[in-house]
Amino acid sequence: MIALKNVTKNFDDFIALDNVELEINKGTAFGLLGSNGAGKSTILRLISGIYSPENGSVTVDGTAVYDNPALLEKIFFINDETIQWNNFTLTEMRDYFKTFYDSFSDEKFESLWKVLELPKQKKLSMFSKGMKRQAVVVCALSCRPDYLLLDEAFDGLDPTMRIIVKRMLVDEMLDNNMTTVISSHNLKEIDEFCDTAGLLHKGKVVFNRELDTLKSDIQKIQAAFEGDATVETLTKAGLQLLHHTKSGSVVQFIARGARDEIIGKLNQFTPKFVDVVPLTLEEVFIYEMEVLGYEYAVGIDGLARQSNK
Repeated sequence: MIALKNVTKNFDDFIALDNVELEINKGTAFGLLGSNGAGKSTILRLISGIYSPENGSVTVDGTAVYDNPALLEKIFFINDETIQWNNFTLTEMRDYFKTFYDSFSDEKFESLWKVLELPKQKKLSMFSKGMKRQAVVVCALSCRPDYLLLDEAFDGLDPTMRIIVKRMLVDEMLDNNMTTVISSHNLKEIDEFCDTAGLLHKGKVVFNRELDTLKSDIQKIQAAFEGDATVETLTKAGLQLLHHTKSGSVVQFIARGARDEIIGKLNQFTPKFVDVVPLTLEEVFIYEMEVLGYEYAVGIDGLARQSNK
């Protein structure tokens, strides 16, 4: 597995990661969530051995990553920038990575290339943003890494190509038990692709859980009551409210806890009706961040709109 224990990473006076504890199990698709500057890219660069922590340890399969060439052969990091490859052709990229990854498969490279049909002899500076991303993915999967790290994984890909690239990643995960760690602002894609996710905020881990469990532990409730059920009375009844609104006699709120547990606590107020609405990962993210004081109107709402593009 990947393990960060008591990790702190500073850039001058800026604390990018503050005593982070995070474990990512082997063979999973893990999503890193968080606002800009939360520490997502820093974690990926620590796992890939680009950065070393000021304090704590970053290990893969129980071994420290930084300055460990043998271990780094098992890891491939796809950066959010591709400008570094502008002077390479796809063939030159293939030859470059073959010198660093003994596991590189020419057969895999050719099979993926046939699907995408990218020009082999044209400089990547002539590629579109999406084509550059495809070229790096082809090389990454051809290296057959145990751990694939992607920063803004599907940025620049059109909807059809997103589906194709996702299928490539899933096939590699199923065939070779590859662990995939994805940082993305597109919450819908994380929800569709990942089985586990971690939320970062100001360099700290807010949660690290399986998505099904995470969504089942936060409920959106719509209800109307015979009496007056205020926020204060609901809180005194043991409900952990993350958000609430009221329109006439109807109260809508987000509460942490299991569905049956919450309904049981509401029954003491003699509700006229109670309706439980499933939450998306986007909504979980929004309300968790709102509790942390992140500005909804500027940050979260904009991120939610972006995730729907």
